[in-house]
Parts: sequence; C-alpha cells; structure tokens
Amino acid sequence: MASNTATMGNLPSGVGICTTIPDILYLPELIFGGLVWILVACTLVVPQNPQGWVMFVSVFCFVMTFIWMVVFACGGHHNKGSWAAADFVYHGIAAFFYLSASVALAKVTLDLKDGDNFQNYQLDISAVVFSYVATFLYFIHTILSAIRWKSF
Repeated sequence: MASNTATMGNLPSGVGICTTIPDILYLPELIFGGLVWILVACTLVVPQNPQGWVMFVSVFCFVMTFIWMVVFACGGHHNKGSWAAADFVYHGIAAFFYLSASVALAKVTLDLKDGDNFQNYQLDISAVVFSYVATFLYFIHTILSAIRWKSF
C-alpha cells in the first residue's frame, strides 16, 4: 500500500510528461490554444477590445503552457509538492481566463452574424469552438492537477 501512495505523489520528468495524466494534456492545450490565436489573428472585427482580450489569453496561455511543459520535461520541479500546487493554480487561472475569453469571443461572433464578411464570421465560429475546447482541456487539467496535488 505504501508503494501506491509513493507513486501517486510523483511529478513526471522527460518523456514521462507524454504518458502521464494530466500532463498528457499539454500538447492538446498548445494545439487548440494556438488555433484560437491563429484564427483570431486572421479576422478583422470592429469591437477590438474583446478580441484583444482573447488574443492576450491565447498568447499568454500558449507561452506559459510551453514554458511549463519544458520545466516539467527537464525535471525542474525536483518532484516537490509546491510544484504540484503551482500546476493546479496555473491551470485553474488559465481555465478561468479561457472561459472569460470564450464568452467574449462568442458574444462578438454572434454580433457579426448579420455582417457582410461571411469569411470572418466562419473564422470566428471556428475560434469560438476551439476556445471552448481549450477551456475544457484546461479545466480537466485543473481537476486532475488538484487530485495529484492532494496525493503529495
């Protein structure tokens, strides 16, 4: 029984981040976050303020998730419980940011429904879908990180 508890409180390093849960979610988070970033950057929308928030969230989360993944891959966490807590906090903040950005992007996209540029509307619909997928991935990562943190 002690060996099971010991394995529960381990943070992966190296290739282990590609085979353990929740760390396997890093790559999908990067992919869907990058797609949101690219799709929003391709559109021209009149109310720039919500789009600016969406761009900030997608770029910030993309860069931070990449850095976070590199730190975990290099073993910079030294298997400390504080890194498990920080992983939980970061992904919780990212999930909240992405949810707020997704709602703002969906509102702007709905307002464009009757616009004259159908291509921008289609790109924004795709960005909304990918934004909600990224929100879901960060939310699941938050829950699984909390479970891992509690096992330390």
